[in-house]
Amino acid sequence: MSVRRRAVAALASGLRAAGHRAVILTAAPQPRPGPDVIMLRELPVTVPCDDGTLRQAISQYQAGLARELSRVLTWRRAEVVVYADALWGLGRIAGLVLSPARPVLAVHVTGHDADLAPALAAARQVIAPSASVLAEARKRGYDTAGWQTVPNPLLIDPGHVRRPSPAERDQLRRHGPAAIIARLGPEKGVTGLLAACPGERPVHVVLAHAGFESAPGSQQQLAAECRLLAAAAGARICPPLAWHQVPPFLAGAAVTIVPSERETFGNVAVESLSAGTPVVAYATGNLPALLSSGGGVLVQPGAGPAALWRAARDLLADPLRYQQMSRDAYCQSRNYGPARVCGTFLKAVYS
Repeated sequence: MSVRRRAVAALASGLRAAGHRAVILTAAPQPRPGPDVIMLRELPVTVPCDDGTLRQAISQYQAGLARELSRVLTWRRAEVVVYADALWGLGRIAGLVLSPARPVLAVHVTGHDADLAPALAAARQVIAPSASVLAEARKRGYDTAGWQTVPNPLLIDPGHVRRPSPAERDQLRRHGPAAIIARLGPEKGVTGLLAACPGERPVHVVLAHAGFESAPGSQQQLAAECRLLAAAAGARICPPLAWHQVPPFLAGAAVTIVPSERETFGNVAVESLSAGTPVVAYATGNLPALLSSGGGVLVQPGAGPAALWRAARDLLADPLRYQQMSRDAYCQSRNYGPARVCGTFLKAVYS
C-alpha cells in the first residue's frame, strides 16, 4: 500500500482507460503479476530493505539492469518511460538505458542527492505530485523551473465509490469508528496517535508494510509496538487491505485521522475524501493544499496527537458542520479522478 506503488497502479489504470498501453516494470516480488506487469530479473535484492542496500545493489548490477530495461522498452516500442523515483523507481540509472522512449522522472520524494542528481540529468521531463515537493527540492538547491505538478490519481473514480447517505453519515458521526490507515514508518505518527487515544469511540487501524524501511526489521518492530498500544487503547488492528478495498473501508468510518508528520501528497486523505469521510490531519506537506478547500480539519504539527483527537471530537459534535464537510470532501476528491489526472500527466510529459 505504499504511495508510489498505488500512484503507479492508478496512473497506469487511468491511461489504459483512456486507450493507451501502459506496462509496469518492477523488480519487486508480485503475488499475482498480471499481463501488464513485467518482472525485471537483473536486480537480485530482497525486500523489504533500506535505501543503502538498494542503492548498493543497483550500483552493482546497473549494467545488466540497464540492458534489460533497454530490451523491454524496445520490445514494447515505448514512447514514454516514467521512472517512479530516483532510487526506488530506478531513475538513477536512466542515463544508461538505450531507448528512444522519452525519460520522465517522477519525484515523489527528493531523497538522496546521490540518486536524484543523476536521475535529473537523464530526465527529459520531471513531474512531482505536489507543490510541497517542489518547495522541498528548491530548498535543497535544485532548479524546479521546468518541473510539472501531476497529482497522484485515485485508483477508483470518486463517482464509482459508494458513499453513505446523509442519514447513514449522521449515524456514522454518532457511533462510527475513527479510521487510521498508514504505512509502517515512524514518520507516519501512528504510535503517538494510539498512545493519545481517548477511547471515546471505536478506532480501526490498518497498518501497511512497504518494500522499503529505515533499518532491517524496523517495520516488524513498529507493528508490534502498534499492537501493544492499540490493545491498551481498546483500538482494533484490522487485517491488511487491497487497494480497491480502501475507499469502502473509509466510507464506513466517522472520520479519518492522518497523523503523518511528513506527507508529500496524501493518498489516504484523498481516498477518504472520495468516500465522503472528513479528514483530520496535521497541516504538513501537501495536506493543507488537499484539505484547505474543504473536507478536512487541519491541526498544527506542534500541537501533538492529542490535538488531532480533540479536533475530531469537535467536528463529530457538530452535525451541520460535519455534513457540510462530508459534501465538500467528495467535491474536492473529484480533482483527483484517474481520467482528469491522466490528462494532466499527458500534457506534462508531451509539453
